[in-house]
Amino acid sequence: MIDNIEQVGRLLPKLEASLPLPATLTPELAAFLRKEAPEYHVPRQCEIVEISYAGYSGGIMCRFVLAGPSEGRAFHVSITHLTFDRRHPLAREIAAYQKHRIKRMRIEDADRPSQGRQTIVRYDTPEVANT
Repeated sequence: MIDNIEQVGRLLPKLEASLPLPATLTPELAAFLRKEAPEYHVPRQCEIVEISYAGYSGGIMCRFVLAGPSEGRAFHVSITHLTFDRRHPLAREIAAYQKHRIKRMRIEDADRPSQGRQTIVRYDTPEVANT
């Protein structure tokens, strides 16, 4: 199992209570979004508006909205593709979760080298950027 379920159970309610939560896109995620959705503005910072748990495959998922030509578009990404201000009260808990998940994913990927690791991004239908 990749995630420590007890750790997730403690962290999820705290994250939900902290919404909206400021985060920074990793350079890899920003590049991916610029390539996949060139019509949308991809800022360095984003505001997470929803938190969910996608189980084994995705872990803790974060939803944010990017401004586009006529309306916003929501994206769901794994929390491992975001960074957080170290001064945020949950920064240490988030970093511990990310470190644990990434370490476990690497171990699992070593067992299946041909499959590799892919960025987990799910697109929602277009919606108003103010949501």
